[in-house]
Amino acid sequence: MNARAVLLDLDGTLLDTVLDLHAAASGMLADLDRPPVTVEDIRAYVGRGIPNLVKRILAGKLDAADDPAPPPEKALASFKKHYAEVNGRASRPFPGVMEGLKALKAKGLPLGVITNKAGAFTSVLLDRSGLAPFMDVVVPGDLLPRPKPDPMPVVWACGRLDVSPADTLLIGDSVHDFKAGKSAGCKVFLVPYGYNEGQDVRGLDCDAIVASIEDAASRIDIA
Repeated sequence: MNARAVLLDLDGTLLDTVLDLHAAASGMLADLDRPPVTVEDIRAYVGRGIPNLVKRILAGKLDAADDPAPPPEKALASFKKHYAEVNGRASRPFPGVMEGLKALKAKGLPLGVITNKAGAFTSVLLDRSGLAPFMDVVVPGDLLPRPKPDPMPVVWACGRLDVSPADTLLIGDSVHDFKAGKSAGCKVFLVPYGYNEGQDVRGLDCDAIVASIEDAASRIDIA
């Protein structure tokens, strides 16, 4: 596949962040005198930003994110406080991520991150994980009026990189990445190992399912 730029999701695509998110959730629930949740619960709930994650944790179900009402202010503040303390502590790149990013850079491709994570947490996480030097543009979830699955962040990032969405590849792990990339006019690769909210991405009409970022890099030529 030819491309002039590559945009990547963060949580579940580049980094396994679930242990940090679980630690923050555990701290929040303790503050609220609520029973704990498992790591696997958190893995299923990740994908639409911290406010929606908090709503899902409190309700114990995925569709709590469909409620337009914000989460309780006390709960959200508690989660953010605990997450600020642990963000990046246990997060690790998935296998093939560092190799893949180096290969993409060696091809001369500009790279960017598009995430629904808030900017204050995104910048810290990229620094602590060693991913920041690879990125030419970073679009956190609170930068623009509409986050993924809206195409706005993708189009905005392409503008910052001075490339057309048609010449851009987006790599993600969920239906939100798929919808955002396709709606923007990008090609979309999906990894099968991330946080997909219970929906197997192999059932989506993406351009390829790739085993890793390194695998994706091997399939890309410079447009």
